[in-house]
Amino acid sequence: MDATTQIRQTIAEEFHQYESLYEQTMRSENVLLDQVLRYIAAKRGKQLRPTLVLLAAKLCREVSEKTVKTAVALEMLHNATLVHDDVVDGSAMRHGVPSVQERWSNKVAVLVGDWMLAKMIGMVGEVRNAQILAIVSDMARALSSGELIQLHAGGSMWISEEQYFEIIGKKTAELFAACTEAGAVSAGATYRQQTAMRTYGYELGIVFQLKDDVLDYSDSEDIGKPTMGDIRDGKATLPLLIALERAPKDEAGHIREIAEELNSRQRELSAQTQSGIEQEIKNFVMRYDGVRYAYQLMRAHRNKAEEALRVFHDSGTKEALVGLLDYIISRLY
Repeated sequence: MDATTQIRQTIAEEFHQYESLYEQTMRSENVLLDQVLRYIAAKRGKQLRPTLVLLAAKLCREVSEKTVKTAVALEMLHNATLVHDDVVDGSAMRHGVPSVQERWSNKVAVLVGDWMLAKMIGMVGEVRNAQILAIVSDMARALSSGELIQLHAGGSMWISEEQYFEIIGKKTAELFAACTEAGAVSAGATYRQQTAMRTYGYELGIVFQLKDDVLDYSDSEDIGKPTMGDIRDGKATLPLLIALERAPKDEAGHIREIAEELNSRQRELSAQTQSGIEQEIKNFVMRYDGVRYAYQLMRAHRNKAEEALRVFHDSGTKEALVGLLDYIISRLY
């Protein structure tokens, strides 16, 4: 039994209901649309976001039909934003397979993403809960705002630590927070419980993104995707930003130059040259403890998330949420 399956043991039946509804929702009578939707649905990933919705509801009271529909809606929103992100970033791969825009076209990707967002809005409407609608709406605006902040900084990959946390807060943590808060609301949680679950989700989201950024500097073949992808996309994440702050000015300047070269000329560079640049950047980040610093912050945010759960009595569901924090920090992909 893998870690995520074990974490979902307390919501196994409810998760099955979610999967069934998600599969039904990701269907269409339009032949092309149905092909693309099935393609997207087949790339399940870890299913962390719907898992969080269900666990949050279970911890507060019980999973209802509203909870399951909320979980489906938020997963659809998440996947729609990924489809659109791949168009914005020009990404050819997603979860180890060709992205929608690579497999079909940019136009198809944008239109399918739009369809998923419209379907998501309809599903949230079916829940008939104004608070959940507000949570999803606020989160969607935060996602777009985070993307625009990142694009505005796109003239240079060298952002500050403060900008970095603003971006990952809006692009990643807000979505996790929406999942846990909406799950709690769907179960009729008290205001105190809702606030606690939102805090837990936000802090977990920060941990998740920090770990994702650390994995980009991994030498392991287990992560299932090419490393150094952020640098090639022109995005400097925390491990590199911190290493640049700590390094002597000349050395930091050299690393900036070769990172920019990797980003701007990657199609022109030979595989050997690319590999050499990437390894030099990885060695630099390790030498100045960029990864170590990121792990320190992960543990700090993990502890804040666990602290938020203190308002709840001990249970198997609470243990699962604590276990999820530790799984995210230890995951290899």
